[in-house]
Amino acid sequence: MSGLAERLASVDARIADAARSAGRDPAGITRIVVTKFHPAALVRDLHALGVTDVGENRQQELVAKAEELSDLDPLRWHFIGQLQTKKARAVRRRASAVHSVDRERLVDALDTAAEPGAPALDVLVQVNLTDDPSRGGVPAADVEALAERVLAAPSLALRGVMAVAPLDEAPAAAFARLAACADRVRALAPDATWISAGMSADLAEAIACGATHLRIGSAITGPRDTRG
Repeated sequence: MSGLAERLASVDARIADAARSAGRDPAGITRIVVTKFHPAALVRDLHALGVTDVGENRQQELVAKAEELSDLDPLRWHFIGQLQTKKARAVRRRASAVHSVDRERLVDALDTAAEPGAPALDVLVQVNLTDDPSRGGVPAADVEALAERVLAAPSLALRGVMAVAPLDEAPAAAFARLAACADRVRALAPDATWISAGMSADLAEAIACGATHLRIGSAITGPRDTRG
């Protein structure tokens, strides 16, 4: 586990340095370790190192790992991938937060999947920062409309916005646009303060633009086995 611990410590040091450079308290930033394609045993090792927030991109992996690791507490599962409405119920049962809400049908599917007495599900509106409509996320112009749909869903809690930086422009410029979207969402819901942005390569830019949640994968977990 020594290599894993060293990578985790290295990333946390980068986060702390970037936060201080931006005049922010590192304690206000949540580091989510993305464990896609890694076994549940790695999540157990991460938890032993103090990790409490992990992320998954695929419904099948989320459900399988959450079931296998149900004894770990605290452990919060963040769903960060594109989600089909037919899989909303399965994700809702296991995830603490869904970062990738990008259409009204998904809002409705997650809301109706609530079980009696279940706590509200934290959700974020995913914003498409590109001009490519095939990319995940709602256009920036439609952020308020989707946020209002979430606010009208009784079993969902609007927490903020999420985005992935485009590949063909400087991440700082893209994250600045996301920060503007976050401001508009907070005008509707003042407690929707989350900005989920930033991965291994662009975490400093994301933090400078106000990111509260970072999604870090291989820089902590090591190379992924993508076979199968």
